[in-house]
Amino acid sequence: MFKGSIVAIITPFKNGKLDEKKLRDLIEFHIKNGTSGIVPCGTTGESATLSFDEHDRVIEITVEQVKKRVPVIAGTGSNSTEEAIMLTKHAAKSGADASLQVSPYYNRPTQKGLYEHFKAVADSVNIPIILYNIASRTGVNIEPETIAKLAENCKNIVGVKEASGNLDQMSRIKALCPESFDLISGDDSLTLPILSIGGTGIISVVANIVPKDVASLVSEFEKGNLKKAQEIHFKLLPLIKAIFIETNPIPVKTAMGLMGMCEPDLRLPLCEMLPENLEKLKKALKEYGLIK
Repeated sequence: MFKGSIVAIITPFKNGKLDEKKLRDLIEFHIKNGTSGIVPCGTTGESATLSFDEHDRVIEITVEQVKKRVPVIAGTGSNSTEEAIMLTKHAAKSGADASLQVSPYYNRPTQKGLYEHFKAVADSVNIPIILYNIASRTGVNIEPETIAKLAENCKNIVGVKEASGNLDQMSRIKALCPESFDLISGDDSLTLPILSIGGTGIISVVANIVPKDVASLVSEFEKGNLKKAQEIHFKLLPLIKAIFIETNPIPVKTAMGLMGMCEPDLRLPLCEMLPENLEKLKKALKEYGLIK
């Protein structure tokens, strides 16, 4: 259902406020450059520091601007089930095509708690739900057996964004879940390996700055051009490494500022890059031909 290069789009700020015009401009940039879907209010969109009003507004703007040209997968997860349901209902009402649900963070729920949480969210709406597994940020892994149980019992839980970095785990998800269940990469550096085990695409950070290349990697693989897909994969790797040299989205927003794509404004507790890391980022951007 969801495939290709899907961008985890940044939330542009200007003077501390949401830059609505720039968000619309960035959405147009992605659609023109082959991006297959837009994820507003994800990790890269700094959802953790958006107010509820801002969160809702970002999703509304995205849906309005996209005009059904590509799917909008709204990030509406929370460590509070009640809040996740509230945000997800708003996204559905706004016209989002699906919801991305990060596993509850800080609470450290059991697998039973994770199951009940996601089931409650899925039962509250009719739009498709994509689970988001990123234990490095949330503190708890969604086990493959839990994902399979959710896929079996909740008809609108249709996929998972896997950012565990564990290809063995992802293979188990593919083995346990229905064939139609979407396995989506959550790590830019693992897109090609995940495609090779049956993944459908990537929810990408680096696509914020090189959307054509990320889209081409997936499309070349789908066409059976493995050698070309490998070439793009190895071309992207140094840039991906630089984009994750500090906590996401600090480097990618900084890169976008250097490229003149938007203001590089971040919200505390995220802050500007260390000078030595900034130099490494600039070097990678120059070598890729993105800045002079």
